[in-house]
Amino acid sequence: AAIAREYQARDLAHELTEREAELQRTVAALAQREAELRTLRAAPPPDDGLVVRGRAMTAVIELVTRVAQVDATVLISGESGTGKERIARLVHARSPRAGGAFVAINCGALPEPLLESELFGHVKGAFTGATSDKPGLFAAARGGTVFLDEIGEMSATTQVKLLRVLQEREVRPVGATASQAIDVRIVAATHRDLAEMVAAGTFRQDLYYRLKVVSVEVPPLRARPEEILPLARHFCERTSAAYKLPPRLMSPEVAALLVRHAW
Repeated sequence: AAIAREYQARDLAHELTEREAELQRTVAALAQREAELRTLRAAPPPDDGLVVRGRAMTAVIELVTRVAQVDATVLISGESGTGKERIARLVHARSPRAGGAFVAINCGALPEPLLESELFGHVKGAFTGATSDKPGLFAAARGGTVFLDEIGEMSATTQVKLLRVLQEREVRPVGATASQAIDVRIVAATHRDLAEMVAAGTFRQDLYYRLKVVSVEVPPLRARPEEILPLARHFCERTSAAYKLPPRLMSPEVAALLVRHAW
């Protein structure tokens, strides 16, 4: 009987130890969930049109909100269609420069001479058709933000000139002999892997590091499946309002197709 009692006591102590360990694991898991909930609650509300539901985009918004407060250059990377310009506008909107202009230009949409003229401006007579002085975007956006989309498409010559802008904080209009000081924040975006382009010699390493003071990676929608249906509902509501139609609802079949789609 004494042996049985001793065995039962050891067995009970072992079970209590296991239960205590399980309780500690549960408490730790609850603490982690509570911390995540506090983070989501503390995250600033998204701007109109910005749908944020999961951890990945919440982390992006938190980073952008912190970065917006300092005047650092930001490089936004991500696949086409992930909303890089939306993030760039958020950097501007939550920064001390929010009262200034947000000027965007697609570096891959213009030929080199025209891009330089648009960015840096030109003086009268600098080239055929330059009938008057024209301030560039860096001058026009004084006090605001310049967004350089598809920076990976920029030619080697323009890369050199942009590097000087970042280093000296001044621009020289095409055909001018003197430089002008600028007061803008620069945000760039690309769907390309600039590090690979640097290794291949098609993008300047010094410019790459000047642009990548703060790096923001926007995850593709397939990495944010919890946002697929909220985004779909948002676009349904926006489209219905734009065309003055009654609100439309998605059928379960449509919702299932959207969720299964290879985004």
